Amino acid sequence: MSEDTLKVLSDMVSDAHAGIQASHEHINPVVEVRRGMRDAGIPADVMTIDCLRTRRRITLILHDEQPGVLLYQFITIEDEVGSNFQSIALSEMDTQKLFQWIKEYFG
Repeated sequence: MSEDTLKVLSDMVSDAHAGIQASHEHINPVVEVRRGMRDAGIPADVMTIDCLRTRRRITLILHDEQPGVLLYQFITIEDEVGSNFQSIALSEMDTQKLFQWIKEYFG
């Protein structure tokens, strides 16, 4: 996976996070980049966006074997990541869409 792709996604998530904090203080999402899959030999980068108040999580995965695709899943913090990921072309993802996901799922 290109570090550039992860950086682009990270920037989008950061911008969406800032927008949420400015307009929906009660949500207060926590964003984390996780290395667990790479450390386990799976060629993918994972980001999680958590809402501690609602115990909900949005998991985002950039998998090396699916370039240009963002895999995502809406789960709870307690749930294990399952295999039922949805996908969207990375070119269709933007800060506004992430903002909407966070607002609607965590709000």
